[in-house]
Amino acid sequence: MASIIINKASVEDTDIIQKLGIQTFSETFAKDNTEEAMEKYLKESFNSEKVKSELNNPDSHFYIAWEEDNPVGYLKVNSGNAQTELQDDTSLEIERIYVKKSHHGQKVGQLLYDQALKTAQHFKKSYLWLGVWEENLRALHFYRKNGFVEFDKHIFRLGDEEQTDLMMKKILE
Repeated sequence: MASIIINKASVEDTDIIQKLGIQTFSETFAKDNTEEAMEKYLKESFNSEKVKSELNNPDSHFYIAWEEDNPVGYLKVNSGNAQTELQDDTSLEIERIYVKKSHHGQKVGQLLYDQALKTAQHFKKSYLWLGVWEENLRALHFYRKNGFVEFDKHIFRLGDEEQTDLMMKKILE
């Protein structure tokens, strides 16, 4: 395996983020959801205008994991009003750590998480938080291993289905 480099993304990376988002979300969740629900979610969440708008938001930060010239995953973190829920000025939300299935188990997610931690420290945040689907055991294990603890739950809608996300946070030193 070639070494993985993490670079900050810009609006010029819209197409890369869009493709990575669609591929990684599909690889992770398609087997547990209807085709219609997946199609609707992917169209709403990863259309060019939405991705471009998120990349242009000064309170959102994207980072792409590269293996040579191949994008293999990405990170999206939010502060301030860009956060999906808490919108606490002392927190940074990890909205997405998405890694291609071909690169699971190769520490790409850990490198992206480390970047989220550096970003939180750079902005002098008190804690990191995120929501993770209660049935995504791989992700739950990853976040617990990195010191996150559950503090609440919320509903994530995918199509007509309501799914429970566990809200987790990690207090920073």
